[in-house]
Amino acid sequence: MLLTRATEYALLSLDSISKADKPVGAEQLANELSIPKSFLAKILQNMAKQGILESRKGAHGGFVLARDINDITINSIIFAAEGKLPAVFDCSSYSETCPNGAIGTCVISPFIANFQTKINNFLEGLTLGDIF
Repeated sequence: MLLTRATEYALLSLDSISKADKPVGAEQLANELSIPKSFLAKILQNMAKQGILESRKGAHGGFVLARDINDITINSIIFAAEGKLPAVFDCSSYSETCPNGAIGTCVISPFIANFQTKINNFLEGLTLGDIF
């Protein structure tokens, strides 16, 4: 799975939110980052549902980080933005999705599984604090 603009926009918005001294609204972020507001609002809501952001209502409302940047993993951001974790190959996550119907007999399956595990571990060990 390639990471899409959703993950890019999530990371860019989290950078802005983490540097703000007050809650940041979706419209402000959309204007600042030149991102379509409706698309960004959906991403922000998904991150709030996943406990990455906290949504505050009212005249001075907006989004703030729900946790410290060192406690927010890149994997959790990708999941919130994409709706699933990244997979190196189509069959990386679930053997039953093998496009060739070679479940259990695929000669590269051990390599794919090992590679996917390394990617998962890397992204789970990487936090916002590591990249901001």
